[in-house]
Amino acid sequence: MINARSEKMRGSLWRKPISGIAKIILIFYAIITLYPLYWLGISAFKSNQEFFNRPYSWPQHWQFDNITRAWDLGNMGRAVLNSTIVTLSALLLTIVLGMLAAYVLARFPFKLSGAVKGLFLLGMLIPIHSTLVPLFIFMNKLGMLNTYWSLILPYTAFELPIAIFLGMAYIVSIPREVEEAAMIDGNGWWGIFGRIIFPLSLPIVATITILAFLRFWNDFSFALVFINSQALKTLPLSLSLFSDGFGTDYSLTMGAMFIAAIPTIVIFLIFQEQIMKGMVAGSVKG
Repeated sequence: MINARSEKMRGSLWRKPISGIAKIILIFYAIITLYPLYWLGISAFKSNQEFFNRPYSWPQHWQFDNITRAWDLGNMGRAVLNSTIVTLSALLLTIVLGMLAAYVLARFPFKLSGAVKGLFLLGMLIPIHSTLVPLFIFMNKLGMLNTYWSLILPYTAFELPIAIFLGMAYIVSIPREVEEAAMIDGNGWWGIFGRIIFPLSLPIVATITILAFLRFWNDFSFALVFINSQALKTLPLSLSLFSDGFGTDYSLTMGAMFIAAIPTIVIFLIFQEQIMKGMVAGSVKG
């Protein structure tokens, strides 16, 4: 009995310093992760000269006009609108189609369900940028270049495999008794999905949303290849206007990047609690 108590006390004494070390490591990791965002924030309000002479210090003279000049010269109002239209449309398609497919694959086993899952897994392994040339030729023949759909459809297609696998892992953890009770109350399959499964899956939907949003909002290569019209250029394309073959205006570039980063930060702050739930809930049954 005494030996058991001494072992327990010894274990608790070990856990305290380990817990303290873990906290220090996490704090250090958080500082490293957040520092680039801090550096972008202070650099957005510096002149070009101060950007090079004092790159890591606070601005001596805050250049607030960097933001307004970047907004006007880069036509960022139109670019933000284009990025918003493309991103929200692709997000809506990804979430609706992804969760419907995930529900079917998780709850309705059929003869070729394994092959269908393998097909989606194969979609996750395809290098996205290797499809640029075939997609360009295909969309050119269909007359879809320089349209919102030339970005919305590829974004949705390449994000669906991830959304489906995350949704499947979460839906499997939802007890079937909930669906059976809803069916007794007179709900059909569509009612069960819309009133039960989808609301219960909001944590994983939030995770899918933030992952897809980051990919869609920050994409440059697809927009560069498929969009040539100035009226349809997205936000990443507008950032490239501040750099040419002769030099880069870093004060305006940092101001424009600061504007572009704000929606991403806001979306993460809104969904952060749901994201954390979605990341761990799929691993817990019941």
